[in-house]
Amino acid sequence: MKIEQINQFSKNEFLDAFSGIYEHSPWVAEQAFSLIPFITMADLHEKMVAIVSQASHEMQLKLICAHPELAGKAAIKKELTEHSLNEQSGAGLDQCSTQEYELLQSLNAKYQLKFGFPFILAVKGHNRQSIIENFSKRLDNEKSVEFLECLQQIYKIAKFRLEVYEG
Repeated sequence: MKIEQINQFSKNEFLDAFSGIYEHSPWVAEQAFSLIPFITMADLHEKMVAIVSQASHEMQLKLICAHPELAGKAAIKKELTEHSLNEQSGAGLDQCSTQEYELLQSLNAKYQLKFGFPFILAVKGHNRQSIIENFSKRLDNEKSVEFLECLQQIYKIAKFRLEVYEG
């Protein structure tokens, strides 16, 4: 899709296309709509990143908490958004062995207990082993460092999701 087409979208068309770029957080797309026209898809991404980075800590935390755990309960219950399902499946998380699944459940619980929000990783290009390695390393971070890392990962996820629209 060309950026010129996106710049011609009505608000409803824009929200239909982009409200899922940031997981369960349509407020990002709603604010981005007011910034039309965009020069490129990269410009749209940069403006969405700026919206999130300028949001309150509370809104950023809500955004982080809107993300599902990797190979977590939502995945098991088939309650993931289409984006998350495709991303987790692409990294092989739908093919975990019993041991990998149990390890990921343990890591999810430890991470949530320590930080108070879910572990977020842009899983494109990762496999189960590299996800587990990232999880383990990041458990050693301080909460403030990890909060910022989660936002950086969310920005990467958004970039990957927007790439689908580039033509």
